[in-house]
Amino acid sequence: MNDPAVASPAAPPSSEVADLELVKRCQRGDARSFDLLVTRYRGKVYGMCYHLVQNDQDAWDLAQEAFIKAWKALPSFKGDSSFYTWLYRIAHNTSYDWLRKKRIQSDGEFNDEIGRPVAAGAEAVPKGDFAPDEALKNRELGARIHEAIAQLSPDHRTVILLREVEGHSYEEIAQATNSSLGTVMSRLFYARKKLQELLKDTYENA
Repeated sequence: MNDPAVASPAAPPSSEVADLELVKRCQRGDARSFDLLVTRYRGKVYGMCYHLVQNDQDAWDLAQEAFIKAWKALPSFKGDSSFYTWLYRIAHNTSYDWLRKKRIQSDGEFNDEIGRPVAAGAEAVPKGDFAPDEALKNRELGARIHEAIAQLSPDHRTVILLREVEGHSYEEIAQATNSSLGTVMSRLFYARKKLQELLKDTYENA
């Protein structure tokens, strides 16, 4: 496959083109179709990397590395899963490799610091009767939830985000994380229980 930076035959820049069709064009050497896939999924890939590594620059670097790996591996993509599930697995493994190396460098401990919380409701449109004090309360609650999620291990953080934030099915999560269905359910159970413990005081004082 040619390098994506090299000019190739033009592909219609339509966001309506299905992932599978874009993948087929990429496999024929059309780098512009890969650009469309990058544009379509870079936000989600970055978000997943960020929630795992808790650092903006590292997350962007890992997302970029994941897309480069995906481009190189596209000839072997057979469509057994969706392109996004396949891409997510690459990004997930890339982030985990980075975390493992960091763990080794820190004598076997994950550096699991709490990153700056994402503003709660940043993409939501408030209702017309939404009171300022209620908005402030919800922002504070959202920040505490993000902080609690950041305290989970990478394994548990991944499944809770895929299930509760992105709304994936158990089967999709199993595919994306290369885990068994039982492992996914077990991790979700533990993650939810841990979040309840971490947020107990928050909800009792709400």
